[in-house]
Amino acid sequence: METTAFGRSGVLLTAAGFIIAVTTALAGIADPPSDRKVIHVLNRLAFGPTLGEVHFVKATGIEHYLAEQLDPDSIPEAVELRYRLAQLDTLKLSAVQLRQLYGPLARLRGFKPNPELEKAQRERSRIVLQDVAEARILRAVLSRRQLQEVMADFWFNHFNVFSGKGLDDVWVGNYEEQAIRPFALGRFRDLLFATTKHPAMLVYLDNTLSTAPGSAGARGKQKGLNENFAREVMELHTLGADGGYTQEDVITLARILTGWTVNAPDTRAYPEYAAVFEGGRHDYSPKVFLGHMMKSRGKAEGEEALDMLAHSPATAHHIGFELAQYFVADDPPPALVDRLAARFTETGGNIREVLKTLFASGEFWDSAGQKYKTPYQFVVSAVRAADFTVGNVRPLLAALDQLGMPLYGCLTPDGYKNTEDAWLSPDATTRRIGFATALARGELPLYGAKGAAGARPVDAASLEALLGSTVTESTRRAIIEAPQGLRAALVLGSPDFMRH
Repeated sequence: METTAFGRSGVLLTAAGFIIAVTTALAGIADPPSDRKVIHVLNRLAFGPTLGEVHFVKATGIEHYLAEQLDPDSIPEAVELRYRLAQLDTLKLSAVQLRQLYGPLARLRGFKPNPELEKAQRERSRIVLQDVAEARILRAVLSRRQLQEVMADFWFNHFNVFSGKGLDDVWVGNYEEQAIRPFALGRFRDLLFATTKHPAMLVYLDNTLSTAPGSAGARGKQKGLNENFAREVMELHTLGADGGYTQEDVITLARILTGWTVNAPDTRAYPEYAAVFEGGRHDYSPKVFLGHMMKSRGKAEGEEALDMLAHSPATAHHIGFELAQYFVADDPPPALVDRLAARFTETGGNIREVLKTLFASGEFWDSAGQKYKTPYQFVVSAVRAADFTVGNVRPLLAALDQLGMPLYGCLTPDGYKNTEDAWLSPDATTRRIGFATALARGELPLYGAKGAAGARPVDAASLEALLGSTVTESTRRAIIEAPQGLRAALVLGSPDFMRH
């Protein structure tokens, strides 16, 4: 479903040939693979193991699982998940439809909406964010395309949008559906173009306010240059903070991107698009960006600049570092980052190919237990390990709020961190243990779709069978010495489970 007037392309490449690379990297691993290797793969390429997935990986082999996950379209989704997602009607709407149905009431000439009607519309609009959050949790817990979900989490944080900014409460779900998910394993350039041109991003980073001074479109709040969008596109999305650009480059990119904005609700020009290029607000003067002379070509100037950023060696290194940090270690090995950057450059930013290199690396296979789970990873992995059917996601969303990581709630454009120092503290650990205990005892109303109570305690024996290979001796002793009713909580609340 198209939401901008810019156009896009999404080319997802196949995972052919990956089995050979991983087989080489895994030479010497016994057949069937060890429990530790299987758990490690499911901790990193998935949101933690389930008994069913452990059995599947052991039966088919790690190489098969990796290749399959890199080609998510080849994996049929569970009927339950497809049915549950089909019930979320707002996921099917375009950005234009979402604004029409759930956005602010139109203020027509000579008519101001009744305050009560405006309040009712604000209340009604909450269903959009509820649907989006439910879809994200259900996919993370139930999807068989786990790497797709992991990469959706990674890229959403990389291209973060805060749902509390302007109309982004009704657009954030469409942003994830249309700008993130289709390109999560494709080409970085396509991902960059899609996120940059989506109305949610244009609103969040204030490009809707940015206008060439003195231009025909300069009026009201829109009569000056705003650098927010340009700065974050370079610092966070592409080159990185040390990517070799100057403040003058930031200003120049802001000038290049003037006119990239959100369409008016009552427009007659391209009414089917929520985001457009408005030529009357563009800076058509000559520009030099990153040492390159830019021709005055309106919208095409911005696309040329994005192309330059997508193919920059600095961008390759920045993305390589972030992927290595997410999948391997908070302080990733420089040699691995260099190899990922080289592969990024060689393949024109093919994300799937970069991940193949990462997953075939010795650094990846030696990194078990080096990463501390974010609250999102912790909550989802606990539910998956407990093998619960989630009918009601609200207790899980509340837990994320309590743990400091509300879904779609990161205010800053750098997104949520995935490093230990961002999440490990005495208070945070206490809160995690509280969640683990409530989940293990069956105290969270996860079954009822409308919040009905009723759950079951987690079976400690199943948890121990699932995670036993990753539990340390000290944790094992504590579990043995504990009363039967506390054992599941000890496993889910252990330091071992909080790492992956």
